[in-house]
This record gives sequence, C-alpha cells and structure tokens, in this order.
Amino acid sequence: MTTQVAPIVGPQAPKSLLTIQKVTIKKHLLAAEFSEQLDLQAKPREFTMQGTELIHPDLERCFARLVPHFCLLTEQLAEGVAYWPTADGAELPAHFESFGVTGIIMGKKNGVTLMGFRALESGKVLNMTGQYVSFEPVPEEQEAADAWHYAHAGRLETEVLAAIAEVELALRGKCSEAGRQLDMFAHKQLTSAVVDDLLDSK
Repeated sequence: MTTQVAPIVGPQAPKSLLTIQKVTIKKHLLAAEFSEQLDLQAKPREFTMQGTELIHPDLERCFARLVPHFCLLTEQLAEGVAYWPTADGAELPAHFESFGVTGIIMGKKNGVTLMGFRALESGKVLNMTGQYVSFEPVPEEQEAADAWHYAHAGRLETEVLAAIAEVELALRGKCSEAGRQLDMFAHKQLTSAVVDDLLDSK
C-alpha cells in the first residue's frame, strides 16, 4: 500500500511516497523492506534497512492488536466467547500471552501475510506464518462454493493499515524515547541477502 506523507525522508525529499513491502520486529528493533518515490512519476528506489533505535510503544501496540488474527489464521486458538479484546487499546486477554506477531508481508494484490510465534511450555519458540488474507471483496461464486475466506478480513485490514502507518512514522524518525531518532540514511544500507539472513534467523 502507498501513502503520501509530508515529512522529509531522504536528504533531498521534501515529499515522498513510501510503499512498505515487508516489516519485522525483533528485540524491539525494526527491519523493513520498502520503496520510496519522490512523486508518482519518479522511479521507485528500493531500500532495506535495520533500525538501531527501539521502536515506539505505539508500534508495539499495533502489532499486539494483530495477535488475535494471527492465532486464528494459524489455527492455534478457536474463536469463542471473550476471544477478542474488549475495546481499542485494551490489554490482550490472557489466552494470547504465549503468542506474538513479529512480521507483516504486504501482498501485491491488496492482502497480507502475518508472521509470528508461539512460546511453548518447553521453553522453545515455534515460529509460524499465517494464511494469506486478501482484502478484496469475496466473489459471489466463491461464496456459493463455500470457499475459504477470512471472516474478519475487514477488521484485519483496518489494524494492518494502522500498523503500516506506524511503520512509516518509524522510518521517518518516530522511535522510543529511550533511543535517538531513527535515521535510515545515516546508517549503512543492508543488502537484500543480509536482511534475508536476519529474518531467517529469528
């Protein structure tokens, strides 16, 4: 997804368009793959980056709101009474304590894949990837054929958009007060291979 944001991204970019492709959080640090355009006519510039400053609590909260969806999409929990948080900003119910969302992969055709984990009683961590969810309207023929579609796709889309908005703010400098401003152009850019190795090691 692409949004226009006014603050400067690069040294000579008074306005730019960011398209987030993949984002992960590990040890409260952000890693992202994205493209930037100075305007709609400009050729996109591809970037991969590893943040060095702790992410802002707002971004952590956005990722936490994705946990109930992740548990359904990986069939780890069944939806029932009191499954969902009671209100926006409310703490997650206790049955989500062993789960976390660590990554978002944006689909090229308006959809998303969530990555996350389950902490096992043995002390080990089970990394999982959820089913891809399309945000496009379900065609009538699919509904008639009773084909699978995620019942909470609209709610998931809203919460993914909120998370991506926070990711863009992080790329533009928003971080935890415990750290300095995140400046993606002040650090050596990572190659795609380095980022892939980083994400595969989680």
